[in-house]
Amino acid sequence: MHANGTKSLTIAFIGGGNMAEAIIGGLCQDVQYRLVFSEPSRERRDYMQQKYLNVEGYSDSEQVLALEPQVVILAVKPQIMKVVMKELEPILQQRQQHDLPTPLLISIAAGISTLSIRRWLNVVDLPLIRLMPNTPALIGQGAVGCYAMDGVSAEQRQLTESLLGVVCKHISWVEKEPLMDAVTAVSGSGPAYYFLIMEAMQNAGVEAGLSIEDAKALTLQTCLGAARMAMESEDDLATLRQKVTSPKGTTEAALKVLEAGNIRQLMYDAVFAADQRSRELAEEFGKD
Repeated sequence: MHANGTKSLTIAFIGGGNMAEAIIGGLCQDVQYRLVFSEPSRERRDYMQQKYLNVEGYSDSEQVLALEPQVVILAVKPQIMKVVMKELEPILQQRQQHDLPTPLLISIAAGISTLSIRRWLNVVDLPLIRLMPNTPALIGQGAVGCYAMDGVSAEQRQLTESLLGVVCKHISWVEKEPLMDAVTAVSGSGPAYYFLIMEAMQNAGVEAGLSIEDAKALTLQTCLGAARMAMESEDDLATLRQKVTSPKGTTEAALKVLEAGNIRQLMYDAVFAADQRSRELAEEFGKD
């Protein structure tokens, strides 16, 4: 309860994995939220409750739904999403049959469509939002794509943004759910692309004579600095590249090698491969 006697907003997490922890960690200092989660692993529950003292852990989802949360965040692995939804189905249906408010459902399960979730739950007019965050959310630097089904109010969108704002620096709403596959391909899988590039740069620096410590530090700071410049500059990416590429200089020599290796086509193919795999996973995990 607040000091003024009003009840805090109860947010329930189904699943206590890394992404759930990232959001819980960002929200746990805000007294307006009562944070609860279900997690079958006793070891994981104990860890979460010891690290975040104001968070309540339970062994199953039925226990957290009994607390009548206003928001339920579905943070389980895609492979078990259908099983978990079938556990929630009778509880949510009973609430609706008794004209009790239906909580806002927010899914962060990769590859699971809102249509599959709604079909498994079999609840009419279910307010449901699907998210695709990426792993930098674990350090409060995430990017996230969002899709809201019909029936989600403007207030619920705003609430979702306020919850995500603690771990994500950029939030994009897409109007058509298939675009979530593109979000997955660009930002969901994207950190790995940069890790690969940074790994290759570091290794090349070592081969050129730098210590591994210097090669790593120079690579990481260069990547971070370039991203910050791009974010703060009014120039587009092509213009920024041109500004640091002097005619017949070292940068031009390097870029010629990258262009000769068809780096643009490689990145295009990589993103579209991830996009296609996201679609395949949605079909695989979304089956009845």
